[in-house]
Amino acid sequence: MSVAPIDYLLSRRSSKFVQAPGPTDEQLSLILQAAMSAPDHGRLQPWRFSLIRGEAIERLADLALSATKAAGLPLTPQKEASTRSWLAKVPLLIAVACRMDHANTKIPEHERLLATGAAVTNMLNAIHMLGYAAFWSTGLGTYVDEVNEALGFDGLDYRFMGYVAVGTPTDAPLPLARPDYRQFVTEWTGG
Repeated sequence: MSVAPIDYLLSRRSSKFVQAPGPTDEQLSLILQAAMSAPDHGRLQPWRFSLIRGEAIERLADLALSATKAAGLPLTPQKEASTRSWLAKVPLLIAVACRMDHANTKIPEHERLLATGAAVTNMLNAIHMLGYAAFWSTGLGTYVDEVNEALGFDGLDYRFMGYVAVGTPTDAPLPLARPDYRQFVTEWTGG
């Protein structure tokens, strides 16, 4: 019995705790290609991604935790330990940034950020459809310039938007009760 695409969308949920295996290179190509189908005013393609795998994840953790402390941001020993423990199991991190083309004054910044968010949403849905799980996090030095720059996202030209952790869920995700959409919708009738 096949699953209808709408059922994938309705059943998708975030799973922070993932482990190996992660997607194959062929599956990762599909995930990243899904991002290219995002709505994008002016076809600016503002999304940028950096793939972090294997030992590079541990090096990123070292850099980000050190830079966070150096920036004077609060980081308890417990938070550092839990972050390292979490990342030790993650097979793939996708760093996400939005390119802020300052020469283009026609399309506002918020539309570029929305397009990048839509690209990540497409990736999250593709990850789910391929049988993996993901979690979009703005932790791990997301707001620390040194980390952004190390990933190739200079703050003058990019808005860094966090990481997508991708892998096999450590536990089967439990169904999530979603709110009734009618709580968030009104109909404007022109009067």
